[in-house]
Amino acid sequence: MSINLLQRTELRANLKDYLQLTKPRIVALLLFTMFTAMILAAHGEMIPFGTVCAALVGGAFAAGGASTINQVIDRDLDSQMGRTSRRPIASGRLAPLDALLFGLGLLVWSTLILGVFVNWLSAVLSLLGAAYYVIVYTLLLKRRTVLNVIIGGGAGAIPVLVGWAAVTNVVAPQAGLLFAIIFLWTPAHSWALSFAARKDYERVGVPMLPVEQNTANACAQIIWYSLLLVITGLVLFPLHMMGLIYFLSAVLLDVGLLFLSFRLMNDPTVPRAWNFYKYSSLYLTVLFLAMIADRLLIR
Repeated sequence: MSINLLQRTELRANLKDYLQLTKPRIVALLLFTMFTAMILAAHGEMIPFGTVCAALVGGAFAAGGASTINQVIDRDLDSQMGRTSRRPIASGRLAPLDALLFGLGLLVWSTLILGVFVNWLSAVLSLLGAAYYVIVYTLLLKRRTVLNVIIGGGAGAIPVLVGWAAVTNVVAPQAGLLFAIIFLWTPAHSWALSFAARKDYERVGVPMLPVEQNTANACAQIIWYSLLLVITGLVLFPLHMMGLIYFLSAVLLDVGLLFLSFRLMNDPTVPRAWNFYKYSSLYLTVLFLAMIADRLLIR
């Protein structure tokens, strides 16, 4: 009995480690933005339940696989940073080869699920998003340039294109606007995190903007990208892509985002950076929730 109990305990711990490799909270946010794009692309029409399920499962596998491979590549950095040192590979609980095979397997299954049960355009876009994150961001940009999260931000924005393509089998300009919102949201969000965890990034030599440049300039860039995000998000209303529910929600969210960005400039401390980082996470979630509410309640 005790041996079986020990085996079950070890199995649960192992499964938990593999789940942790996929970064579930990030996957959940990416899936939510993808689902929002599906709702908008449907223009009030019902989406087949099977299509929704297959798209979400395929999208989850793609995001989880890319996150896993990212941790395989970055295991040397993760082991030196307090925020990431307890990750399964960095802490030695999982072997890098096992994790790599797991990540590649998720990507293969993602491509097959999306291609067979949704359409091949969504499958190709999802695979491109994973490749963008692993190759362009993790391998080519992250350790080499301060532009890492500016250019690399495109990886996190691709799921909205996948969602749009899953419903329409094309990528329309409206999907490009959703892409732009996430693309512009990423730098300020990531810089706030690296500002708060500056010592970790300095220790491992990752050239994040708050590490490479002075505090005033880093805060100014956070304000600048926040303004670009606000403008891009509000454009959806005059273009008649979104209605009044979205517009009012966006304005309220924008006031909070800009207030916190200017407060960080005036008081550039770690607590202020954490406040902006946490709010920016909430900002994106509520903004996309407002899109869903606007489409379902008004149109």
